[in-house]
Amino acid sequence: MANPKRARSGKPRTQTRESTYIEPKSVSQGLKRVREAARWDASLRFTNLLHHITEQLLREAYEALNPKAAPGVDEVTWAEYGEGLENRLKDLHGRVHRGSYKAQPSLRTYIPKTDGRMRPIGIASLEDKIVQQAVVWVLQAIYEEDFLGFSYGFRPGRSQHNALDAVWVAIMQRKVNWILDADVRGFFDSIDHE
Repeated sequence: MANPKRARSGKPRTQTRESTYIEPKSVSQGLKRVREAARWDASLRFTNLLHHITEQLLREAYEALNPKAAPGVDEVTWAEYGEGLENRLKDLHGRVHRGSYKAQPSLRTYIPKTDGRMRPIGIASLEDKIVQQAVVWVLQAIYEEDFLGFSYGFRPGRSQHNALDAVWVAIMQRKVNWILDADVRGFFDSIDHE
């Protein structure tokens, strides 16, 4: 008989302290050491991480992007940026490390919601997406070690489906006295963005 606490994917179906960190392909030994240090000492503060943003990490970040994604204000597509990629990444790496890299404004656009309203989204420029993905990988090496198992939002390898699966298992296998269902509507539309 199959283990009821495991989903078909073999991943745990209930709360776990297991990390969901997904490393880039060529993660450096230094970044692995950062992750290990974060795992073993939660009070540790990391103050110097920029050197982990390498040309190779930027290349992998570029490759991880959706080639069909809409371009930002720079109007540069994934394919266009790929022409002369090595020179572009060398230049980008240099600007990031010199402190002269400046993120561009996001392109504001609206997509329709099912209820007829329009949802505002911002589309970053391609270079901003590359830098953001590289920084995400560096920071995930640290903060994924701190997250608790019942945290599902915006984490690699986890989704709302995993959260619902864990709720189902908890309800069916444990004594549950009450369930709270809350939905904060339009929160980001109503807060002061200044």
